Amino acid sequence: MSTDTTASVSTHILDTSIGRPAAAVTVSLAARSGGDAQWVVLGGSATDADGRCKDLPALPAGTTRVRLEFGTEAYFTQEHRSDRQAEAQQDAPRARDSGVFFPEVAITFAVVPGEHYHVPLLLNPFGYSVYRGS
Repeated sequence: MSTDTTASVSTHILDTSIGRPAAAVTVSLAARSGGDAQWVVLGGSATDADGRCKDLPALPAGTTRVRLEFGTEAYFTQEHRSDRQAEAQQDAPRARDSGVFFPEVAITFAVVPGEHYHVPLLLNPFGYSVYRGS
């Protein structure tokens, strides 16, 4: 929860190639207090069955930049994601789907105290999109 001196962050992931939440994706949260400051890793979590990360750590006072890192490689190599499924949903030849194209996704954004930032990740094997949600 944000306060007058801090911001707060939440996220969720939807796998758009299968139209379902992406469960068990690791998420790391880092922060810094300006463009030149060092990143401080605050902790992490993993998405639940609904694709949500409900227990990210609080941001320290003075945070102006936040970075979310999503560990997508393990998700894309899970047994439930077969080569046949990726080919059918992306119309991609087997040679093009020989590995994980996005082994991780890192999103950096600016924050201001008192605001909540919900940053959803829409993910598929060959692309992703993020936005500031509500």
